[in-house]
Amino acid sequence: MAESTRSRIVGLLRRGPKTVDELARAVGLTDNGVRMHLAALEKAGTVQQCGLRRTGSAGKPAVIFQIAPEAEAAFSQAYVPMLAELVSVLAGRLPTDQLLEIMRETGRRLSAGVSFPGDLEARLHAAVDLLNRLGAIASVEAGPDRFTVQGIGCPLSVAVARCPEVCTAVQVMIAEMTGGTVTQHCQHGDRPACCFSITAAD
Repeated sequence: MAESTRSRIVGLLRRGPKTVDELARAVGLTDNGVRMHLAALEKAGTVQQCGLRRTGSAGKPAVIFQIAPEAEAAFSQAYVPMLAELVSVLAGRLPTDQLLEIMRETGRRLSAGVSFPGDLEARLHAAVDLLNRLGAIASVEAGPDRFTVQGIGCPLSVAVARCPEVCTAVQVMIAEMTGGTVTQHCQHGDRPACCFSITAAD
């Protein structure tokens, strides 16, 4: 019930900023009921206050709420198909060496400004935690002379299925974040899965 009400509030705010009173009338709740949902949405970073509106000659101005700009991207369903088609176009038009260099540069840009303290193992665990927050399901396995990052599936599976070179971006990103030497052993095909081995850089 709460999630359904919050979805309705989010839908209303996506159409334009509104006050608590306007939202309450639209969803059939009291002002306090709407404020409870708005507090939860604010905490989640989905909505934010964006100003005040005076609705009469007396009393305090009403607070106006809107969708937080950084949350708007989460509502889009266009990123996955757009990425897949873009990668397909690049793979069809560029020689392999140029495509790989684009992926390496993408990995470097994704890791720009990201660094982790500690030894290689600590940095690698932190990097994998970041990957998992981006949608991967990966873990670190320690071996006698190397570490292995093993994934269940792939967060970029739609693009990787069309263009395996996309894995190079993740490979370089892990290398830049950990300072290690990263070798790719990813599973490609219809159900891609991440796999990288990592050793200390020479």
